[in-house]
This record gives sequence, C-alpha cells and structure tokens, in this order.
Amino acid sequence: MFIILIAFFIIGFIVQKRLQSKFRKYGEVSLQNGLSGKEIAEKMLRDHGINDVEVISTPGRLTDHYNPRDKTVNLSEAVYHERSVAAAAVAAHEVGHAVQHSTAYRWLNLRSAMAPLVSFSSRSLGIIFILSWLGASFLQLFSTDLVYQLVILLQAVITIFSLITLPVEYDASNRALAWLDRTGTTLPQEHDMAKDALNGAANTYLVAALGSLTQLVYYLSFLSGDD
Repeated sequence: MFIILIAFFIIGFIVQKRLQSKFRKYGEVSLQNGLSGKEIAEKMLRDHGINDVEVISTPGRLTDHYNPRDKTVNLSEAVYHERSVAAAAVAAHEVGHAVQHSTAYRWLNLRSAMAPLVSFSSRSLGIIFILSWLGASFLQLFSTDLVYQLVILLQAVITIFSLITLPVEYDASNRALAWLDRTGTTLPQEHDMAKDALNGAANTYLVAALGSLTQLVYYLSFLSGDD
C-alpha cells in the first residue's frame, strides 16, 4: 500500500508537469479573435446574465480560481492579460464555476460548505503527524486505535471533498467548452487545444482524488491490522 502511495505521488508529479507543459504550449498560440482572458471571462458572464461577479487579476501562475464568497473570478496575471488559447480555456473554466454558483449547482454548494471542515482536517492531520514524529507524550494518553480512528476520520473528510471536487471541475470545463464552441469564441482547431488543456487540468484532480482514497485505505489497514 505504501508503494502505491509513492506511485500516486510520482504520477501526480508527472501529470502536473505535463499540465504545465500544455499551458506553456497553448499559451504561445494566439487567439484569432484577439480577446484577452479578462475579456473572455467578462463576455461569458454577460452571455449568462451574470452581472454581480467581478473579474480580477491575482498574483502567481496557475492560481486561477472562482471565489463564491465575494463573487470574483480570479485570473492569474498571465491568463488575465494574455490573448491565447490557454488563457481562453482557463478564463472560461473559472466562469464555469460562477455559472454553477448562479444556478445553485449542488456539487459546488456542497464543496463550498465542506471547505472550512477540510481546512480544519488538514491542519489537524498535520499537527497529529508532527507530534507523532516528535514522540509527543500527550498522544500516549490515548489508545493507538483511538488515534488511528481520528486520523481516519480526518482523512475521510479530505477524501470525500476530493471526490466531490471531480464533478465540480468536470462540469465547469464542460460548460466552458460548450460556450466557447457555441459562441464561436474559439475556432475548431483552437477549441481542440482548449479541450486538451482543460482535460489535462482535470487529470490532476482525478489523480489527487485517487491518491487521497488510497491514503484513506492505507490508514484503514492500520486499524484493521492488515499489512
């Protein structure tokens, strides 16, 4: 099981590197219509009748996200300014999340509701592991099974969140690609590139979800006494 976890780590690293390579490649392909990522995001929002969401620039690379709390589409500096196929794909994908929000897409609502609990679970797991490595005496006050049960519970929350993330991300990409095609924002060849880029991004979430599930099974094996 430990070897499988290492394998997922390696696969995740490879998938992430391939994603970065694809976005670099498609970031060099200029969009025929000459629209920037910001302009595409704003256009898609208008086409869906969404007038209360702001498109803003955020520092970093591949930091693009939609924030449902303040209703902002946050585009990385490159995506915000560039007029490329990659920028179009990412901008439309993030607006896809805004469309989900406006239509009360149930999986997005569930993921948003779980976010604080996931943050707590991640921090708690980190603290438990650090204390375990340091041999903290207070952990010895509890039975080994109780500590395992707590770790399993926290990891289960993270795993459920990662699984819920899958339909959210795939649906946002499907909405983005459908809009890009329907409105002629991307030409057929550009559309194929945008689809390839978004599929590459989706693969990172899939690998993460499978890795999280494998980690949960790994912890369960300790509780059950399996090797």
